[in-house]
Amino acid sequence: MTKLPRPLQAPSAHALRAISLGVLLAWAGAQTQAQTLSELVAQARGYDASWQAQQADARAAASRADQALSGLLPNVGLSAGANRTHVDIHTSVPVPGMTSSFNSTQQNVQLSAQQPLYRPANKIAYEQGQRGVDVAQAQLDAAAQNLILRVSQAYFDVLAAQDSVQVAQSQKQAISTQLEMAKRNFEVGTATITDSREAQSRFDLVTAQEIAAQNDLQVKRVALDQLVGRVGIQPTPLAAPLTLPKVTPDNMQDWVDKALAAQPQLRQAQLALDIARLDTQKAEAGHKPTVDLQAGYVVNRYPNGSMTPSIPLSYRTNAAQIGVVMNMPLFAGFAVQNRIRETVALEEKARAQLDDARRNVEQATRTAFLGVQSGQAQVKALEAALASSQSALEANKMGYEVGVRINIDVLNAQSQVYQTERDLANARYQVLLGQLKLRQSAGVLSDDDLRMIDALTRTPDIAPAATARPAVTSSMAAAKPAARTPKR
Repeated sequence: MTKLPRPLQAPSAHALRAISLGVLLAWAGAQTQAQTLSELVAQARGYDASWQAQQADARAAASRADQALSGLLPNVGLSAGANRTHVDIHTSVPVPGMTSSFNSTQQNVQLSAQQPLYRPANKIAYEQGQRGVDVAQAQLDAAAQNLILRVSQAYFDVLAAQDSVQVAQSQKQAISTQLEMAKRNFEVGTATITDSREAQSRFDLVTAQEIAAQNDLQVKRVALDQLVGRVGIQPTPLAAPLTLPKVTPDNMQDWVDKALAAQPQLRQAQLALDIARLDTQKAEAGHKPTVDLQAGYVVNRYPNGSMTPSIPLSYRTNAAQIGVVMNMPLFAGFAVQNRIRETVALEEKARAQLDDARRNVEQATRTAFLGVQSGQAQVKALEAALASSQSALEANKMGYEVGVRINIDVLNAQSQVYQTERDLANARYQVLLGQLKLRQSAGVLSDDDLRMIDALTRTPDIAPAATARPAVTSSMAAAKPAARTPKR
């Protein structure tokens, strides 16, 4: 006897909860998956409105160049028409056999063509169209580098805001431990109420700083989400320990030379001067003649109509023509002369703007180079300051234990350590961002620089949440003082 298959059973409530929890955890993991700077820039290219608008402008410039080419190519046209004419004839003397009226129908088809042979203004307009394509490409290059820098700025802003939150939380936890010890020592009579109140005051202050840091983090995340087009972006933090890359080449003039050769804004200014020169040449062409080759073929047909019944007027004519036409301008009310003076002035303006752009590029490149050099020196100084602050904190804790330091000394030393940690992290971000700004000033910022930043980030895909409270290191943990008599 064949056994029937057992019917499927609905999953139990416990199984459903387990499945739901698994799906939720998988979704949460996907949401917290950290993304590198290269990934965020790639996403921004598909979402950022200003970048897409610049791409559309580049396509429009290419179409304008194609329009200018039409001035050098032949124009061919075809026209056709038909009309019917009614004629009444009135004579003073009657003519035998002639009707007093007749109807005539005319049909015609015309094919015409014109080829410019000598039109200097059209040729110059075509050259201007090609320069316009180059201008659009330079603007597109500048927009691409600007997008990289904007996403990088938002990326590092979020990381810096996360560090501020973590530092505030770590400092709050350390002060909380110090506050509990001060209260306990006051209860047993080994400390005064001043220690507790100082710790409580510092705890309240850090709590307010934590709230402000949390708000700043949310604002910075919204700015990054706005660029990328997604919500809940988690940038990959930098690795620790971190060795900052050096600037190559390590010479200011080399960077200035790069900028003068490759900066997109400088290319735009140079192309604008070229276009202004062509405008002057096009205005001068107003004094020159134009020569065109013209050709045509016309078919006229009269299918009916006659003046007398015995003489039909139905006929067809075919006519073809070809020739050369020259037009020579003689006087246009001084319009050409005034146009030339206008374009010469605009050419001088473009030349001055090119000089101004060159000076601005040189200044921006030098400023960016000095900023990176100063930032790297500041990082080294802050690293030394952090080591000194940690040593001072340990010394104050030991002094607090033996009674030669008071609670406020430990709190101040803790604040110094956390402030130095925050300043050091921000300085590192500014150095990396400064290197990107330097390369943008030189006009050589590219995806290779993004991969350089990616190589400095942590290898795990899942980054710690910004709101998670980090474990307090041993150097930050408040030491438990022995019973003593506080010294004031």
